[in-house]
Amino acid sequence: MKRFIFAVLAGLLLLAQLQSTAFARQDDARLTELFSRLQQTGDEQEARLIEGLIWRLWFESGSPDTDRLIQAGNDAMGAGRFEEALNRFSRVIEVDPSFAEGWNRRATLYYLMGNYEASVRDIQETLLREPRHFGALSGLGLINSTLERWESAMKAYEEALRVNPHLPGAKKNVEDIKKKMEQDI
Repeated sequence: MKRFIFAVLAGLLLLAQLQSTAFARQDDARLTELFSRLQQTGDEQEARLIEGLIWRLWFESGSPDTDRLIQAGNDAMGAGRFEEALNRFSRVIEVDPSFAEGWNRRATLYYLMGNYEASVRDIQETLLREPRHFGALSGLGLINSTLERWESAMKAYEEALRVNPHLPGAKKNVEDIKKKMEQDI
């Protein structure tokens, strides 16, 4: 059975590679099937593979120039060059405001910069474009946890888990928040 599942997923990956990326992004039709499989699988390896495919589609804007800007922003963010990353991600949003991952990347950067208010605004923009964005939902949970807004954090993590039940960090955070809220009673 596992071989069959991996064969199907390998087929999906091949299909994703063969099809044009002109429509790859949060509105890509392939995401519906991937999210369905993600919610159905009980196999963590399969779940990780599906998550990887989802992230791959989310990162493809359909424009090579935009994809290069995203990559340059990621590289700058990873190297701690936050102003450069901010310029790149802001440019992505200017060029293609409908591209959810542009907003999500900038939200992540704002979080790293400690600008939680701006991060939440960009997460909201991400979720307007891709309500299933479990990364953005987890980020919202993280911000609310950092600000000790326990109920809001719990709600965000639970929504992330509804979309993707294979997020160990979100599961642990829900447990930790429940304990924290019980202690505060």
